[in-house]
Amino acid sequence: MKKIVQIESVGQTFETKKGRFTALRDIHLDIFEGESIALIGHSGCGKSTLLNLIAGLTRPTGGVLLCDGREIAGPGPERAVVFQNHSLLPWLTCFDNVYLAVERVFSAKEPKVRLKERTREALALVGLTHAESKYPHEISGGMKQRVGIARALSMQPRILLMDEPFGALDALTRANLQDELMKILAATRATMVMVTHDVDEAVLLSDRVVMLTNGPAATIGEILEVRLERPRDRLALAHDPQFGECRAALMEFLYQKQLRVAA
Repeated sequence: MKKIVQIESVGQTFETKKGRFTALRDIHLDIFEGESIALIGHSGCGKSTLLNLIAGLTRPTGGVLLCDGREIAGPGPERAVVFQNHSLLPWLTCFDNVYLAVERVFSAKEPKVRLKERTREALALVGLTHAESKYPHEISGGMKQRVGIARALSMQPRILLMDEPFGALDALTRANLQDELMKILAATRATMVMVTHDVDEAVLLSDRVVMLTNGPAATIGEILEVRLERPRDRLALAHDPQFGECRAALMEFLYQKQLRVAA
């Protein structure tokens, strides 16, 4: 598989009122086209910081990040971000919230008719065609997050970056959106990098789980290969020994190795 993101010797230090704070150190990671990566670790280990570096929202204080062989120097339409907070504009309909992103990326080379088609295609991909004229206050939390995902997908990104996108949702809504996300990734063949605290979510959605050590100065502790066949069915996986082994490996890292280090 082709490398789409290369992270080489990356470190991140912030200036604070108490002095310099090192969030990440010596991060080395290659991400391949079409794969799904989960970043997992205890709070404060730099998962979101690493995701923001890949997104180009912040610049590293050491090392380099490459996307398709070019240095990541800022945000780009090939890297779309979905946050835990859906960040929808409340005065715009679902359609218009997605249209904003489409217009920003494609308006220079496509007519308005095509921009509207792209918007409707993105909403259809997340099952929200029926809600395109509704405003954010008129839809559920799960639907709002679907709009956020549709907005990201409407840009036709090569890499979908997700920062705990389902963290604020109830368990059933979260499970439904996880299933929808697996279908979307299969259909679009996009690469995904997701920050999560949820062990089951990490195993269910990922090809590899990148486990970060505790901060400060966090780094990659272990990488778990998830060799479960796709498409994945959550009910079948509940009885799959390999799913249980992957889950146990993550639990051991998070709640034995890392807690022992912290102690």
